[in-house]
Amino acid sequence: MTRMLRAVLALALASLLAGCGYNEIQRRDEAVKAAWAEVLSQYQRRADLIPNIVNTVKGEANFEQETLARVVEARAKATSIQATPELVNDPAALARFQQAQGELSSALARLLVVVENYPNLKANAAFQDLRTQLEGTENRIAVARNRYIKAVQDYNTYVRQIPQNITAMVFGYREKAQFAVDNEAELKKAPTVDFGTAKK
Repeated sequence: MTRMLRAVLALALASLLAGCGYNEIQRRDEAVKAAWAEVLSQYQRRADLIPNIVNTVKGEANFEQETLARVVEARAKATSIQATPELVNDPAALARFQQAQGELSSALARLLVVVENYPNLKANAAFQDLRTQLEGTENRIAVARNRYIKAVQDYNTYVRQIPQNITAMVFGYREKAQFAVDNEAELKKAPTVDFGTAKK
């Protein structure tokens, strides 16, 4: 009789866990982790390209040292942040990570603009290959970030719904941190349009 009661309780507990969304929370949590791992992989790929780009540019006579220094500093800052899977559970840490990566993106963009003033670099096949790899990596970063954003959105929506929100609360699953839009305050400002200065 006791064995039969235990079997019934185990079956009831299993169906209760399945019906409360526990297994689906696990699946979606793993999807977020996988998407985050891909984001980190692409950021690491970019960080690995930068020393080669800097060394190639250093060979150009009279290249702007301040621009190179900013790239090196931004890379050091971006790679100094410990990017662990737990980072997605800490909005402040994710914001710091995102800010450091944004500063690196800005420094690289400035470097590529400055390169336009150096015909030898523009004609350098090795530099052009590195530039192409960097552009491809930036595209991969954008794709990986979009997948992460979608995975987090799916997870967050799911753990806020009833009855999953109760299960998530009981087992300690909270909403995941999301990437923010760079310069969000600037995007909210309406653009200024002035037709009065147009030539007639």
